[in-house]
Amino acid sequence: MSSALLATTRRDLLLARRRRVEVLLPLGFFIVAAGLFPLGVGPEPQMLRQIAPGIVWVCALLAAMLSVTQMFASDFADGSLEQMLLSPQPPTLLVLGKVAAHWLTTGLPLVLAAPLFGVLFDLRGPAIATLTASLLLGTPVLSLLGAVGAALTLGLRSGAALVFLLVLPLTIPTLIFGTGAVAAVDGGLSPKAHFSLLGALLIVTALGAPPAAAAALRISLD
Repeated sequence: MSSALLATTRRDLLLARRRRVEVLLPLGFFIVAAGLFPLGVGPEPQMLRQIAPGIVWVCALLAAMLSVTQMFASDFADGSLEQMLLSPQPPTLLVLGKVAAHWLTTGLPLVLAAPLFGVLFDLRGPAIATLTASLLLGTPVLSLLGAVGAALTLGLRSGAALVFLLVLPLTIPTLIFGTGAVAAVDGGLSPKAHFSLLGALLIVTALGAPPAAAAALRISLD
């Protein structure tokens, strides 16, 4: 089972190397969108520090949603998704492999770029570390929830818009706890409570989202 999971992840990573423009689009959106805010609101350090966590998290959320609709779409179009679901391996492993590949190509670059924006928004060292850690815990949740939305809207017209409508309300707790952790550090408080809640969200989503997405894929293909 672990070999099937790794094989699915490796396959999607190899396919991502052939579509580098599509893979780099979420990161490009994240960099441009977050980078324009200091120019728009002005160079006041105190204001930038206050709005930085929310801006970075919202831009990361929207960037993750840009590519989530393609998680199953290409395999559905060429018929390989149906063959994968007919294989003896559990479909949950297929979903987990695709989620892992999506996070490695979309979520991880956002996490690595976060410290640069922490410097841009004049955040202090502990706040930058907290922002990066919150994204490290939160972006897998975005990929897992996005997999459910992508599976539910597979093959539908305007699927991308439907994914936004379905998934964005579910991501609000992650957004609140992620930004709250940085705000707590700026206020001299411990971010442990926010990290605990983010970790709990990650565990619940990791347990519930793959079976839900697998069931939705079977329904979409019937």
